Amino acid sequence: MTETIAVVGATGIQGGGLVRAILADPARRFAVRAITRNPNGAAAQKLADAGAEVVAADLDDEDSLRKAFDGVYGAYVVTNYFAERTEAEVAARSAADMELEQAGNAARAARDADVRHVIWSTLEDTRPHFGDTDRVPTLDDGRYKVPHFDAKSEADDLFRQAGVPTTFLRTTFYYENLVDSLGPARDADGHLVLTLPMGDSPINAIAVEDIGRTALGIFGRGEEFIGRTVAIAGQALTGAELAATMSDVLGEPVTYAPHDWDAFRSFGFEGAAEFGNMFQYYAENHEQFTRDRDLDLVRELNPQLQSFREWFTEHHTELAR
Repeated sequence: MTETIAVVGATGIQGGGLVRAILADPARRFAVRAITRNPNGAAAQKLADAGAEVVAADLDDEDSLRKAFDGVYGAYVVTNYFAERTEAEVAARSAADMELEQAGNAARAARDADVRHVIWSTLEDTRPHFGDTDRVPTLDDGRYKVPHFDAKSEADDLFRQAGVPTTFLRTTFYYENLVDSLGPARDADGHLVLTLPMGDSPINAIAVEDIGRTALGIFGRGEEFIGRTVAIAGQALTGAELAATMSDVLGEPVTYAPHDWDAFRSFGFEGAAEFGNMFQYYAENHEQFTRDRDLDLVRELNPQLQSFREWFTEHHTELAR
């Protein structure tokens, strides 16, 4: 009998990537249970049509998760710090508190359903790097430097405390961001300019589909990675290298002119301070961040791992230019 993997957030970015990877797996190693709050929505129906079992559950409802996890071999758990929320929901709890509560619900539900292998999608804690310094602002009532990193890292302990057999999958910046809001834009003279605030430091990035394929590779290795942290990326490239690749693929020059971190934090859009801190962390900590990512292991788990050039060659038409 084929074992089943339950995927939280199956219609979202990471969860959707894993559902597609399981369904496309030529070895058909697992069946997939797609967990979503809206099983009747178009995205959920598309997964059902492709062969997924679609089940309703909510990360804020521990009992619904336990039922959704019933009988599965494994579960992929990801929370969305940036989920759209009403004003009342924002007033009731911070996004970091939401993630911590949701992670705790998932951990206890997986324990109670006797799930044999959980992959928890997490990130580094940036606070040890920044220490007590005030050179970057402290956010979320003085608790975090980069809340969507730090809270996920805090939540690691919730899976350990629940006694859930867990692999801690540390992800990173998405290639997809580079054809979206953080991609090159035209300046006043009509030239494409990439302003990613990384200075001369490389950024580790990955395609979303490769997160899913790598998670499938981990599940496929059985118990080997339980209790371990696996940090992943597709490639580490400087802003200048990213711009050069974009220039080659697009057939027109892309200039790299990075914002500095203070300027980025001052832009005033929601999350500007947090993202400015994030890029400063990526840049200042790039040596350790890169060392922690064994790309040979990632390729072993996911032989289809894409370089940025490979990915951008396929997706450059998505860039608004």
